[in-house]
Parts: sequence; C-alpha cells; structure tokens
Amino acid sequence: SSGINAEYGVDDMIDEARTFLDAARLLKASGATTVHVMVTHGILSGNSPEELAECDSIDEVVVCNTTPIGDKTERCTKLKVIDVSIMVAEAIRRIHNGESMAHLYQNIRGDD
Repeated sequence: SSGINAEYGVDDMIDEARTFLDAARLLKASGATTVHVMVTHGILSGNSPEELAECDSIDEVVVCNTTPIGDKTERCTKLKVIDVSIMVAEAIRRIHNGESMAHLYQNIRGDD
C-alpha cells in the first residue's frame, strides 16, 4: 500500500493546537503518510509550538506572518512562515484606488 498523502488543516487560525493534534493522529491512524497543517493566523498560544513539535503525526505547520511569530519557529522546527506583507500591501493599495482585487488574486505566483 502506498498510503494516503493528506494535506490537512486549512483553517483561518491556530491558537491552541489540540484540534489539529487530534485530527492529525486520526489521519495517520487512517493511513495518511504525511499531514500538513495550513492556517492563515498562527497565534500558537502557550505550549502549542512545543505540542506541535512533539506530535509525530504532524509533518509541517504553515502559517502566514499576519501575527507576531516571535520565537515560535525556534520552539517548533516544523513551523514554516509565509510572508504575505507584499500581497496585503497591494490589496490595500488596490482597495484605496478602487482597482480590481480579482486581478491581484489571479496573478499570484508561487515565488512571490
């Protein structure tokens, strides 16, 4: 069996990690080979970074830099932070100038 490759955790934020930990364990128990948590706002209160780091069922946690990250990447080596500052600034500029937001979202490249 080649297993299931599961991309999990598309959510708006992660504060306490319990829900993600439980879901990841369930996915791995069901045969998932990898589990990735992907959220916009990585609040990660309390010991959440350590809990995620210690969870064998989670392979990667991806968050945007929409909240202060501080030392969380040091506390959880699985944590990857995506810089969205340029996109947010461009969205603000477009809204201010009455320009198309659709154009912004249709022209996002992976290397941006």
